[in-house]
Amino acid sequence: MEKEKVIATEAAIELIEKLKEQHGPLMFHQSGGCCDGSSPMCYPRGEFRIGNSDVQLGFIGDTPFYMSRDQYEYWKHTQLIIDVVDGRGGMFSLEGPEGKRFLTRSRVF
Repeated sequence: MEKEKVIATEAAIELIEKLKEQHGPLMFHQSGGCCDGSSPMCYPRGEFRIGNSDVQLGFIGDTPFYMSRDQYEYWKHTQLIIDVVDGRGGMFSLEGPEGKRFLTRSRVF
């Protein structure tokens, strides 16, 4: 059985559920590090344009998780663990007003 490429901690799942109540269906895209560092960005589903150069790693519940194909080449042998910590989220990520930010941890398969 193949391991899931992306999973989430209980704290992250709780925040995702809260954000879904406020914003409806969500999606994640792993930032490549330009303006918001390398962090998972949470958007209302459809608000971030997914292109041919993006890869869907899986789902957190029913929330899809994407990253760029180039970035995936570096992460393909790891499992991403989406967590949440206190602090400011990415500029455009939905969790910012909650005083929390999503954080990507990883472990090698």
